[in-house]
Amino acid sequence: MDVTAKHDAAPITLDRLRKVYPDGTVAVEELGLEIGSGEVTVLIGPSGCGKSTVLRMVNRLIEPSGGRILIDGTDVTNADPTQLRRTIGYVIQNVGLFPHQNVRTNVGTVPRMLGWEKGRTAERTDELLELVGLPAAQYGKRYPHELSGGQRQRVGFARALAADPRVLLMDEPFSAVDPINRGRLQDEFLRLRRAVRKTTILVTHDLQEAIKLGDRIAVLSDHAQLQQYATPAELLARPGNEFVERFVGEDRGIMRLSVTPIPADGLRPVAEAGDGAPVVSSGATLREAFGVMLATGRGAVVVRDGDSPVGALTAADVQVALASAAVETPA
Repeated sequence: MDVTAKHDAAPITLDRLRKVYPDGTVAVEELGLEIGSGEVTVLIGPSGCGKSTVLRMVNRLIEPSGGRILIDGTDVTNADPTQLRRTIGYVIQNVGLFPHQNVRTNVGTVPRMLGWEKGRTAERTDELLELVGLPAAQYGKRYPHELSGGQRQRVGFARALAADPRVLLMDEPFSAVDPINRGRLQDEFLRLRRAVRKTTILVTHDLQEAIKLGDRIAVLSDHAQLQQYATPAELLARPGNEFVERFVGEDRGIMRLSVTPIPADGLRPVAEAGDGAPVVSSGATLREAFGVMLATGRGAVVVRDGDSPVGALTAADVQVALASAAVETPA
């Protein structure tokens, strides 16, 4: 079984999605979003703005008051909610593993509910545990209390992917771990994303996390009103309104370094970096290149494509490249 070659990801449409509670409280006021197949869309906004409510309406843990949710063109607002949830991966802040079940049994939860044969479930479970870096031979018989927080979160990822869903929902999945493990889990998510393509909606309150993980970011204000829906580069270069500008803050210029690649056409001759200059990959961002300069105390780096030097980048070039990227970013 090849865990990387399964069902295609599915596009998602939120069409005038609305949630009003019986006491008249408006949690979500007619939200519309188009999420492409295989994309990671991040919902971000102030606490209490309704972003988690939106997420939970997609798998019907919270029933919408109005509007439609289309997954691959099919309106799921009238589908059986239990059956729907078995086709959608769901990762939450505190993981939610069953404490009385070992790792392998936890991961195989949804396949068992779907009636998979034992052999197929075991094979899928073991391959997913290998994918998330927790080999079944070593970790399969452990219980959640025998794992670290980061390991439990990895098991949560594996469980969410076990039945090969086309859609993955993630509700602040990294917020309960320490900063070091949070960064590692974010990197792990990016690696898994390259291996297993799923349309993903991720909720976070951390703008840097949104920029690192998202293909597009939806900035929401109170009642889940959409203020801007854009790529990380667009959001940072051109905030759509005053609310978004305040939300991303004055550090957005610094954060843009993380989403701006080294410009291939803006490099100097290699010799201008000087003897013994540090090296960065041509696929690195301006932040990575500038970080190397600061760490080594050098004013330039050599940029390499594989083993071949392709040019030099100086600290002054970083500023020029950032300014050029701002001009080129679509309005």
